[in-house]
Amino acid sequence: MGVLDVCQTGAYPIYVLSLLLLTYLLNQLDRYVLAIVAQPLAQDLHFGDRSCLQNGSEWQGHLPCANGSSEERCLSFLNDNGSHYCKWDFNGNGWEYQVIAGPVFILIYTFMGVVMGFLADATNRKNLLSLSLFLWSLLTLLMGFAKRYWHLVLMRFGQAIGEAGCTPFAVSLIMDYFPAVARGSAMGVYNWGIYGGYSLAYAIGSYIPRANINGMGWRWAFFLSGMPGLLLGVVLAVTVREPPRAGGAGEEEAVGNMTLREKLRTTVRSFLNPPLLLLCLAGSVRNAGGYVWAYNAQNYFNFYYSQVDVGRWLSWIPLVGGFLGALLGGVISDRVVQKRGLHARIWVLVISQVAAAPCVAGALWLKPPYCFLSLIPGCMLGEMWGGVTLTIVVELVGPAIRSCAVGFYLFIISNVGGNAPLLLPALSQHWGLRGALLLLYPGTYLAGSLLFLLTLFVLRRDQETSEERRPLLSSSSGGLEHEGGHRKYS
Repeated sequence: MGVLDVCQTGAYPIYVLSLLLLTYLLNQLDRYVLAIVAQPLAQDLHFGDRSCLQNGSEWQGHLPCANGSSEERCLSFLNDNGSHYCKWDFNGNGWEYQVIAGPVFILIYTFMGVVMGFLADATNRKNLLSLSLFLWSLLTLLMGFAKRYWHLVLMRFGQAIGEAGCTPFAVSLIMDYFPAVARGSAMGVYNWGIYGGYSLAYAIGSYIPRANINGMGWRWAFFLSGMPGLLLGVVLAVTVREPPRAGGAGEEEAVGNMTLREKLRTTVRSFLNPPLLLLCLAGSVRNAGGYVWAYNAQNYFNFYYSQVDVGRWLSWIPLVGGFLGALLGGVISDRVVQKRGLHARIWVLVISQVAAAPCVAGALWLKPPYCFLSLIPGCMLGEMWGGVTLTIVVELVGPAIRSCAVGFYLFIISNVGGNAPLLLPALSQHWGLRGALLLLYPGTYLAGSLLFLLTLFVLRRDQETSEERRPLLSSSSGGLEHEGGHRKYS
């Protein structure tokens, strides 16, 4: 089941899923390429922290540049011929970097995500998705022309507006193109875009600046990241059909008749139910670890292992590990949910995150190449969570607010998780960069798994309670529904 069910839906749904996968890949590429080119970008535009860095010449000294805690000490490190092998320069880290990586993007991204979610339940989703893709791709391309730090802030702000429309529209389309038995696997395929985009960001961000095309260095990384989305946006608009909503004609009419206030009230009421509330908290904590690592992995290796070619490893490890993890998470959850019910999906979340934690910790404790090898199982196990969690969210709410729920869920986990990197500079002052990352990377995997486990217990308790009280509950009262044997909130 699972993947087979996805294949049995027909050629056209698979074609649509492929386009949505490519859209999500570009979404992640355009979001994270900034993190990979942060150092040359900061050195060109002069923002962020400074530290002792290798100056590009072959290292022949006795001490690593990371030992240069001040400019004076840094410039005292000399090669045997008397030349400086270190330089005191912008390192691509610090508050200014974390601000454009986190709050500038996340705040508008999450607020607009909720707006897009409401729009997706009442408008043509594929047209809005095409428009969103075109907008964020254009602004990514324009980031390559930035001359000042505030130019980046404005472009990043606009990029967030466009990217906010991706997942609410895409998930809603997937739910209507695929039957319930295949949705977990379809969401797993869609989530491949995270890992493909992140890996491609490393490939482009690591090697394009080195190629120094037309003497423009890091700028071409943004040009090449933004251009494909302009074309794909047109393809989406022309070739994808808007499907009927899964609830049928009556459900579509009900969705269209709901006012904005009714949708908002119903969505908020759904998320105040303990299982969904805890699921959001667990997802927020787990998402924090992903954001912290995604935006600081390059800086970590630049600081501790400056001579290692990070792109050689991270241009494919998230791709392979993430692809396998997202697929396995969807397939396993689709299988177990048929035998054990909805709560079985949450067991997949708990077990996968506990198993992944020591592997991602190894990426920080071990030296190259073993740190990279430890990331392979870490990615495969750790990335089972994304598609599975979104599937649980849409299965816990009614079709009338499905896209709203996705947008609301992303609003919560992105605001909490997306701003977690702001904790890194302060924690690094006390425990160093490695210690801070250990707390905020594998630490959040373990904390998230405990919260997923608590979600499981609360969901099972409420399912038992709702079965006993079933005659008293109805969707019209805004309470609990039972559909296909699973609890739903509306």
